[in-house]
Amino acid sequence: MKHRRLQVRRPKHQPLTRQIPNLLTLLNLCAGATAIRFALNNQFEEAVAALLLAGILDLLDGGMARLLRAGSKLGAELDSLADLVSFGVAPGVMIYAWTTHSAGGIGWVPTLLFCVCAALRLARFNIAQDDTTEPSEGYSYFNGVPTPAAAGIMLVPMLLWFQFPDGPFNDVLLNGTMTVVAALLMVSRIPTFSLKGVQMPHKYVVPMLLLFCVVVGFAVEALWATLTVVMFVYIISIPLSLFTYRRRQRKAPTEPASTQIDNDA
Repeated sequence: MKHRRLQVRRPKHQPLTRQIPNLLTLLNLCAGATAIRFALNNQFEEAVAALLLAGILDLLDGGMARLLRAGSKLGAELDSLADLVSFGVAPGVMIYAWTTHSAGGIGWVPTLLFCVCAALRLARFNIAQDDTTEPSEGYSYFNGVPTPAAAGIMLVPMLLWFQFPDGPFNDVLLNGTMTVVAALLMVSRIPTFSLKGVQMPHKYVVPMLLLFCVVVGFAVEALWATLTVVMFVYIISIPLSLFTYRRRQRKAPTEPASTQIDNDA
């Protein structure tokens, strides 16, 4: 006797609110593409601002998807494609248009490497989402540096150049090296902090909100200096996260680690 397969019909209509995360993701992609346009016109401050907007939208789309319970396979794939453009292709083109183009064809190699590593990291994340046999991100840690953070690391010399135009920050060797280092950090297995897995005690909520307001206030008055400080703090946190991760492993070698796949790949 043959069994008929039950077919689940999709609803003909969906609430518009369920499309808000996808719309934010598309705006993320548009901001990244606009950053490329600004870079090609040598408008580098505008390009970094567009990339910053893309980062904010990247944070919002995942949060809105969870809040509205509007997650979907389309949204997950779209998010990865948008991240590849905004944080893989755009930063590499910005650095190339700013300084490494003066090295000729060799100057294009770090940009290609960064784009390839961003694609590999995002592909690895997609596999981890679909394949339960693939190890996922640690509950409090990422495997390697997320693509938005890697883009920020690569752009630190440009941020410094905005503040000190006469400094040596537009050096070809410096920027090529930063691009290669950021690319390798993306595909590495170095554990880096994931704030979404951190449980905050109630007594720290108000101080953290006040700190956030202070950072926003500094950003309004001195955006580039604030972003530079934030990126240096993040760079310092990388070896610290490795140290804390290994210490946790030594304390509980047999305890199974909780896992959580984060959308910020």
